Amino acid sequence: LLAGSGVPKDFGAAFKWFQRAAAQGNIDAINMVGRCFDMGWGTAEKPEIAAEHYHRAAALGHSWAQYNLGHLYLNGRGVGRAPAQAYTYYLKAAEQGHARAMNLVGRCCEQGWGRPRDCAAAAKWYPRSAEGGYFRGQYNWATRLLEEGRVEEARHWLERAAASGTPAVRTAISEVLSRVNDAPRRPCALG
Repeated sequence: LLAGSGVPKDFGAAFKWFQRAAAQGNIDAINMVGRCFDMGWGTAEKPEIAAEHYHRAAALGHSWAQYNLGHLYLNGRGVGRAPAQAYTYYLKAAEQGHARAMNLVGRCCEQGWGRPRDCAAAAKWYPRSAEGGYFRGQYNWATRLLEEGRVEEARHWLERAAASGTPAVRTAISEVLSRVNDAPRRPCALG
């Protein structure tokens, strides 16, 4: 119902079904009720209530809930802005193999969000995200490879990111590829 796969989209009905399953303790449904409140799918957008559901599912080890909760803490939606908490939740999800969370752990390391800046740690998380198939991880890993002068490896990851990335990412990739031979050094060099 939420995606409209085989049936017409009906966010309201999907939300009701998620609530029923969540009431029975279904961990995926608990996360999805949070997602509905987070995104306003079939209900009013209420990030505070989304956070409650994400906390509940995250405590049970649900990697998507941990990732979603990380976003709320990073952006201060429904909870106080707490980059260290965001990093903690992203890391929990990443350690379970969540490719998107791996990318965000890399970003936290690179940018110093909620933890000390550590470019070497970022360089360990980006390839894991890239290999996990996440286009943003592929893009971030490619930019690190360019800094090291590993142009052909970077080109491979940029092409993979372009295949599944958003239009904005494809535009950024085109710009990077157009100046690949004299790519500027970013302040976070791999070491």
